[in-house]
Amino acid sequence: MTQIAVIDYDMGNLHSACKGLEKAGATPKITDSAREIEKADAVVLPGVGSFDPAMQHLRSRNLEAPIKAAIDSQKPFLGICLGLQILFESSEEGKEPGLGIIAGKVRKFKSEPNLTIPQMGWNQLEFTQKNLPLWQDLSSNPYVYFVHSYYVEPTDVNISAAMTTHGSQRVTAAIARDNLMAVQFHPEKSSVNGLQILSNFVTLVNQTSSQKVLA
Repeated sequence: MTQIAVIDYDMGNLHSACKGLEKAGATPKITDSAREIEKADAVVLPGVGSFDPAMQHLRSRNLEAPIKAAIDSQKPFLGICLGLQILFESSEEGKEPGLGIIAGKVRKFKSEPNLTIPQMGWNQLEFTQKNLPLWQDLSSNPYVYFVHSYYVEPTDVNISAAMTTHGSQRVTAAIARDNLMAVQFHPEKSSVNGLQILSNFVTLVNQTSSQKVLA
C-alpha cells in the first residue's frame, strides 16, 4: 500500500486531506518526523491560515530541511492551499521568508468593485500544462473549490500548471516542476474533480514507486 506523509505543522484540517487520499487508495500518515517523511513514498504539504505562523511553525518543528530533502529526492510532492504559498520566497501577507523552493512572491488580490475577497467558492481552472498527470481524466475547464485572499506569482511563468480568474485578475492556481506539484484550491473539498486529482496523484506515486523497485 502506498504510504504518503502528510506534514503536520498545526496549520489546517489534516484529516480532510487524509480522507481524500484514503478514498484515492493511499495510506496517509500525519507526521512531523523527518524520518517518516524520508521513508514515505510521497509527501503532501497541506495548510490553511496565514503565511507567517505557517513558516514559524515549520521552523519550530525543524521541518524546513526535510521538506527540501523530500523534493530533492524526486519523490512526488503535493502542496495544497497554504502549502503552495509557503514554497515561495515571500508573501505580502507577512514578513517571514518562505521556503524559497520556488522563485516568486505571494500577492494579495487587488480590490475591485463588486469583487469579494477572499475568493471563496467554486471556480474554473484553465490548464497551462495540459499533459500534467494530475489533470488526467478531468474536463478541460473543471470547477474546484477555493478559499484564499492571496495568490502566487512565480518568477518563471512556465511553472504555472493552471490559471483561474477572479474578477479581472487572472492568477496562478497550480504549479508543477518535475516531481513538485502544488495547488491553490482544495482538492479534498472539490467533490468528484478533487477526488480525481488526488487519485491521479496516488497513481503517479504508485508508478514512481514501481519504477524504483524495478531499478
